Amino acid sequence: GVPRCGASLHEPNKALRIELKANANCIWQIHRNVNQTIRLIFSHFKLAPSSSCESESIKVFDGPSTDSPLLAQVCDDTDAVPVIESSSNSSTFLITTNAEAFTRNFFVYYYFFSPGSKNENCGGQLTGPNGTFSSPNYPAPYPQFRYCVWHIQAPKNSKINLQFQDFFLELDRNCQLDFTAVYDGSTTKSGLLGKVCGLAQPTFESSSNAMTVVLSTDDTNSYRGFAAQYSSVSLPGPMEPNTTLTCSSDSMRIVLSKSYLAYLGFREADLQLNDPSCRPVVTDSVMFSFPLASCGTIKKDEGHSITYTNTISLAPAGNAIITRQRNTEIIAQCRMKNNETLEVIYTTTNNAIQNLAARGRYNVSMAFYESDLFSKPIQYSPYYVDLNQTLFTEVTLHSTDPNLQVFIDTCTASPQPDFGPLTYDLIRSGCNKDDTVVTYPAFGNHGRFKFRAFRFLRSFPSVYLHCDIVICDSNTTNSRCARGCIPRQKRAISPYTWKTNTVAGPIRLKIDLRAAEHSESLNEVEAEKTPNLQQYNFYTLAFVVLISNILIVVAVTLRHHKHQVGYSYQNVQS
Repeated sequence: GVPRCGASLHEPNKALRIELKANANCIWQIHRNVNQTIRLIFSHFKLAPSSSCESESIKVFDGPSTDSPLLAQVCDDTDAVPVIESSSNSSTFLITTNAEAFTRNFFVYYYFFSPGSKNENCGGQLTGPNGTFSSPNYPAPYPQFRYCVWHIQAPKNSKINLQFQDFFLELDRNCQLDFTAVYDGSTTKSGLLGKVCGLAQPTFESSSNAMTVVLSTDDTNSYRGFAAQYSSVSLPGPMEPNTTLTCSSDSMRIVLSKSYLAYLGFREADLQLNDPSCRPVVTDSVMFSFPLASCGTIKKDEGHSITYTNTISLAPAGNAIITRQRNTEIIAQCRMKNNETLEVIYTTTNNAIQNLAARGRYNVSMAFYESDLFSKPIQYSPYYVDLNQTLFTEVTLHSTDPNLQVFIDTCTASPQPDFGPLTYDLIRSGCNKDDTVVTYPAFGNHGRFKFRAFRFLRSFPSVYLHCDIVICDSNTTNSRCARGCIPRQKRAISPYTWKTNTVAGPIRLKIDLRAAEHSESLNEVEAEKTPNLQQYNFYTLAFVVLISNILIVVAVTLRHHKHQVGYSYQNVQS
């Protein structure tokens, strides 16, 4: 069935197909009076696109309630098939969704198991340059409720090629029941290369000398499983720490060490990019730095990402028509996807690859301006405004690519910089939600809109803006940017190209500033009227000291002349 919102579960195993709408807050509790632990597998989950972990996620707790220790949190950007194990016979998971009108789908199943038992004896460590492994009982049907993990470790300075020579698992649309997952590294948190089921012959390639393979099965149909082999491919040599690629949204910077170039047999003076006129700057290292849309950079639109690629190669020597040098190139790629940039630089030498990867972000900013000319930005923060004052807002993508277009998909206001539960929509799915919002036509790398200032109730002094920005290729006629406002019922037909976000604020009201200044002035006046007790204490102390000194002087004088005046010393003391 489809549980509506939460349940208390006591079966030894169960599969749940869950469908939730906006603003859900649902809790499932799993408990059974046995001396076993729980394995919980979220084999399929679809949360609202680009939602944050703070507003929408799955949380799994190690115990009977949400007050138990947190085991894991699954978000829209989780790049894995989450498998969570409890430490006892109780576990709880909570699914919360934000206000976005979107249908969320989940397939989760759990079962109780005994750690260390014979049924858990599968998977293992695989080392060496090559090897083979297979599913339990292969080629006979694999057993139910198995979770097997193989960790493959090849020699240093190599990558792994994995090939499934025979592969037959239970088939379903999203590989929710039985599946094999392959990860690009030494753990299941290394980045998912792929999830496979059914009848296939999949192949995978790692970016380093480590790879992790997972087999997960449920209690329904079983087939013969798989037989796999892996081999390692040596890389041409280590890229040194000062061999780097840096990508921003408007430029590419490649730094190469001279020792690495010497290893490849390159001379610094002979290097060139796709455009031969683009040559490096040679100092202690060799550097190419150029705008993304120059030096022969090749741009490729891949739907949900865009890739800029350039190649460093040797310039032909004179009028030569043959060469006996190795066919070696250094390829640099900047791939923009969602809210980040994937930087990849690798060397190809007769089909051998050296790979290095890092991550950056789009260079996107949001600012307020004095007028609709958008020429004078507001330079101070907080930005103090009058209630109902028109605020002019601009989002800018800092890029030299003239074919990129900015579209403001969603803008939300909040009284808190971390955007807690209290929010207010100005723009949602490209549609103006506030009556005062006016969106300006697209203008190159800029997205612009205006709205009138407001304040949140409950005495919140500040307003912050959080905007989701869609970036499209302006040459694509059916892009998300070209479609504008998309009503709720049509969201499924509106794919975006790339997406990022930006935050601006705080905005505060001048009336609050004046009230604060008035309060401060009153405090200063009251301070002037209030007696200075320390000063009075000083005067009192000085007076007492003065009187004491006079008495001492009188006493000493009278003692000196006691016989002349006829008084006794005792009377003088009294």
